[in-house]
Amino acid sequence: MKMNDWKDQLSQLAEGELHMKEELDKLKEEAPQEGSLGKQHFRVELDKAGRKGKQATLITGFEGDDEELKQLAAELKKCCGVGGSCRGGEILIQGDLRDKIGELLSQKGHKVKIIR
Repeated sequence: MKMNDWKDQLSQLAEGELHMKEELDKLKEEAPQEGSLGKQHFRVELDKAGRKGKQATLITGFEGDDEELKQLAAELKKCCGVGGSCRGGEILIQGDLRDKIGELLSQKGHKVKIIR
């Protein structure tokens, strides 16, 4: 009779752990997914060097992985309706769009310093 007792206790314990794991998985799915981007401090400045006199807006101070950098660059380019590129933690947007980009980043909750 005692053999069944410890087996029953063990199976109840295993069922309890399984139930707890399922509850944890449900909580993870229901939690709002925030990007790891978080609030950052960006510098937005005008850059003409190496572009044969053409102006470009340079956004520096990005902290995150390359995928997030590409995503932010694509969003900024789309909002401004211009081209650009991103690499090495910097985003380059064609044209002098410091004010517009500063406003867009501020609306997302980032701190922005516009360099004149």
